[in-house]
Amino acid sequence: MGNVTHSIGQAAARSGLSVDTLRYYERIGLIDPPARSAAGRRSYSDEDLAWLHFLTRMRTTGMPLALLREYTELRRGGPATSGRRKRILVEHRTALLEHLAELRSCLDVINYKIDNYARIERESHGPAPDMEASA
Repeated sequence: MGNVTHSIGQAAARSGLSVDTLRYYERIGLIDPPARSAAGRRSYSDEDLAWLHFLTRMRTTGMPLALLREYTELRRGGPATSGRRKRILVEHRTALLEHLAELRSCLDVINYKIDNYARIERESHGPAPDMEASA
């Protein structure tokens, strides 16, 4: 069984990125130019898709493109750059954990307000009818 390849459309669908975004990532150096089919069409490997999955996860967590570009360049440098790549991820994790704590605090405020409105609704409508008594 040979290496499975994917067209740009398939790679876009599997990664959740648009075809235009894939081309943009290639243009700015986040992804290496993929192999080309005999017809000259981009052909993405499973390894390419795994890298796109990583990039998508990092973008979802808010990692800036500039930092992703640095990480990508370091990745091309091989194992000798693993220390810096790890530091980038550790720093990003720290920032992400801080952001999650901030979001949890915001969620607490929202939950408090929802609970408060539910209390106001209960109080303004009087006690709920006893469902068992009417059954």
